[in-house]
Amino acid sequence: MTGLDQVDGRSVLRMERRIAHPVERVWRAITEPAGLAAWFPSPVTIELRPGGRVDYGDGPDGAVTALDPPRLIAFTWDTDHLRFELEPDGDATLLRLVHTFDDHGGAARFAAGWHACLDGLGALLDGDAVVDPGAFDHAATHEHYFAEFGLDEPVVTDGPDGWQVQVQRQLVRPVEEVAPKLPADGDGVRWELGEGTGHGARLVVTWSGGDAAACEAARADLLRRVRELVAALA
Repeated sequence: MTGLDQVDGRSVLRMERRIAHPVERVWRAITEPAGLAAWFPSPVTIELRPGGRVDYGDGPDGAVTALDPPRLIAFTWDTDHLRFELEPDGDATLLRLVHTFDDHGGAARFAAGWHACLDGLGALLDGDAVVDPGAFDHAATHEHYFAEFGLDEPVVTDGPDGWQVQVQRQLVRPVEEVAPKLPADGDGVRWELGEGTGHGARLVVTWSGGDAAACEAARADLLRRVRELVAALA
């Protein structure tokens, strides 16, 4: 089960997995260095005490914000916040991950990344080979979550000079791969690329016009154009 909300101006991603192992085993895998090294998306060492240091290696340190072994651990990662809750479910465990962050446009990328990481956690506990989350092909999973979260819904604004329709789209391909396939600006449409979440580019497409009657048609057409570009990149 996966959901995306906005709380106090921040995005909150919620994911739940049933893992066929007892809470104590899952707890060790999500808190001890040997377990974390196999599935967590970054090198990390957690000092298991309230306020304890979370060492990400080259990145800025985080801090433990909540701890209740073996049911709950929460900590910061730069400006993000991660919360892992474990609940017994017979001989298995319900794991709930809550990821709070600012970059709403990157939500599908975060969800696809955690999807791969939690697959790795399950494989670790099952004694199977763990696929490096960084080697995971995120494209199909990313697009699944992108559609589920409705992240390509155009934003329409009105101003003194007319209307503006904008689509912001996280992509799974880097800027250098996307740029040659980008349509040229024209007829009030501007295509822009920047660095996005993860290794993909962030696309921003803006269509401006003055005729109010044309706004809805522009909205639908812009969404079609962006989806065609995404399909061409697949």
